[in-house]
Amino acid sequence: MKTHRRIKSDFHFCTVMHHLPLSDNATRQAIDSFAVFQAWLGAVEQARRFAGGMYFKREGEHEYLVKTLPDNRQRRLGRRSPETEATHQAFTTGKQQAESRLRSLAEALREAERLNKALKVGRVPNVVVNVLNALEAAGLGPHFMVVGTHALYAYETAASVRISPGALATQDVDLLWDARKRVQFVGTMDKLDSSMLKVLQRADPSFQRMDNQLESAVNDKGFMVDFLRRMAVDGDPHPFRFTDDEGDIWPVQAQRAEAFLHTPGFEQPIVSVTGRMALMRTIAPGVFVEFKRWMAGLDSRPAGKRRRDLLQADIVQSLLDEQLLMA
Repeated sequence: MKTHRRIKSDFHFCTVMHHLPLSDNATRQAIDSFAVFQAWLGAVEQARRFAGGMYFKREGEHEYLVKTLPDNRQRRLGRRSPETEATHQAFTTGKQQAESRLRSLAEALREAERLNKALKVGRVPNVVVNVLNALEAAGLGPHFMVVGTHALYAYETAASVRISPGALATQDVDLLWDARKRVQFVGTMDKLDSSMLKVLQRADPSFQRMDNQLESAVNDKGFMVDFLRRMAVDGDPHPFRFTDDEGDIWPVQAQRAEAFLHTPGFEQPIVSVTGRMALMRTIAPGVFVEFKRWMAGLDSRPAGKRRRDLLQADIVQSLLDEQLLMA
């Protein structure tokens, strides 16, 4: 009988708190796998510095050191000399070392992801992890941050807890584009020779832009990716399409988006149900709480969404109060 009362009490406590601790085994695996993931990210960045090739090419009576770029462009670095020979040797050695390290860490990453799945470390929807990884692989990750419900996955992972599934249920992810970096963004898209929709299709080929909601793409399971931007200020083109491709995405203006761009961010590796990892960039937990309480106070917002806004704010605030998260 005492056991029965204790179970009821614990159940009531967890219901009020709306989160449960991650198991010890899963917590240890998360720590280990995140270390591997961060090392792998660093190796990817290092390998990018050695992208392309370098060789000596004869032109007339002289040889010149030529750097080939990933987009097939070439750049002459100077006539053959002790200096250019040293440059060539340093590049060749660095490229070999970077590629060797990347291969080794890629193998370690696969093993970490296998263990993540076995120990049920993560539960982020696969499509979200795939979209974030597609953006990262394209060099676009720093231009976007996750805002809204999916930020909870970053917070629960950082806190080593599981948040109540009811607070997480949603069929769309909101990505805020940083319009302040527009010139850099456009340059990256030009190098990619791609549209934003095509980048999404690397994550899931079924993504298509919605005809009646040009800021959104939806896949064949009904999951949407919504692109937001700050309210237009001086110098911001409006309306704005990510590329000249007529079928591409038009990010929509969002209230308070400007404030998110000027507050501390929050970066956290997250794990999908299949064990794959991605880096989520989002807003700081304290900013999330403030935003959700503001949303809950909007009379124009449906009552059901306002109740969930308050629930989400209360959950994140409780993690802050328990010092499981830092604001």
